[in-house]
Amino acid sequence: MSDSQAISAAVAKLYNTYPFPPEPLLDEPPPGYNWRWNWLSAYNFCTGQKPAHQTARILDAGCGTGVGTEYLVHLNPEASVVGIDLSAGALAVAKERCHKSKATRVEFHHLSLFDAEQLPGEFNLINCVGVLHHTPDPIRGIQALAKKLAPGGLLHIFVYGELGRWEIKLMQEAIALLQGDKRGDYADGVSVGRQLFAALPEDNRLRKREQERWSWENQRDGYFADMYVHPQEIDYNIQTVFELIDASGLEFVGFSNPQVWALERLLANAPALMQRSHGLSDRERYRLIELLDPQAITHYEFFLARAPLPRQDWSIDAELLAAKPEPSPCIQGWRESRQFFNYDYQVVDLADAEWKFLRACDGNQTQQKTVEELLPLSGARLEDVRSLQRQQIILLTPSA
Repeated sequence: MSDSQAISAAVAKLYNTYPFPPEPLLDEPPPGYNWRWNWLSAYNFCTGQKPAHQTARILDAGCGTGVGTEYLVHLNPEASVVGIDLSAGALAVAKERCHKSKATRVEFHHLSLFDAEQLPGEFNLINCVGVLHHTPDPIRGIQALAKKLAPGGLLHIFVYGELGRWEIKLMQEAIALLQGDKRGDYADGVSVGRQLFAALPEDNRLRKREQERWSWENQRDGYFADMYVHPQEIDYNIQTVFELIDASGLEFVGFSNPQVWALERLLANAPALMQRSHGLSDRERYRLIELLDPQAITHYEFFLARAPLPRQDWSIDAELLAAKPEPSPCIQGWRESRQFFNYDYQVVDLADAEWKFLRACDGNQTQQKTVEELLPLSGARLEDVRSLQRQQIILLTPSA
């Protein structure tokens, strides 16, 4: 058995022991939403417009127990979904999960990322969250996925960051040292880890970080094992994450948590330093952010795309007037109040004209009225429409 095969076998053993994520199975669709798993909102985030079709093919690459897969099915009612994973135990849970919640437009295959080429056809959206950093060869993994991405398709990636997880790396090594020749016995590793945290002084930095950041989810052994006794983990920084991106051959569209990567949140009170930062490249600016706020960068999540990917900024009035608007599928409570949850579960408070325009868009998926036709119903201006679009509150379909 090669080193790569041995690592894959060890990872499969972990997830057969502790199928991950260890979320409960429901007899109904899961609550809420993740906009990154909604084809319409993800495409709008990346391009500024609604996709031309909703009948997307979606791949959940490294689907585990199907938590994300289930959402992908329910959030994309016209899409077909495929899930792959190297753990037979996790896949069994994924199948049961989707069966119970009636997520029927899905098929599962017992495959690793490296075997994605065995799947027929291409995919419009590929979801690969928390997987590449656990493979023996992430570059080979991302390249395998890139080959399955259709032109104009999106690949969403989530990998760990080294600076925001330094306490985890230290505890991983400490547990491994105490396990000795029992390393690879994941139940023993969980037991050792829990004993360690209980024994450490209350002011110990590793214990404090666990209690402050991770302990709520780590109550479940599956989460604890995934974090502290995983047999394979590669953590990234900005330089190495872009080496991974560059190796994919795909276009970097942007981080899917852009608020974290806004330097203004750290240096808004230092205009002279902000002015100096204007001379930095994008990657240098990202590096500056992670150096200044390492605790915030526990991971990197981002979209890649295969060209051609259209872009629309709606700066031309005629194009905006001719566009067909509709509410984003990932906003909640907007019909009742102008204060509601946006696509990222943040509370927004719209101006009255903005809210009236949003409400005028209700049902426009079928009515297909243009911005120009809806403006008189709300008293809104074009700048109000642009504001709603920039906030991902409405989707705009360009005129044919």
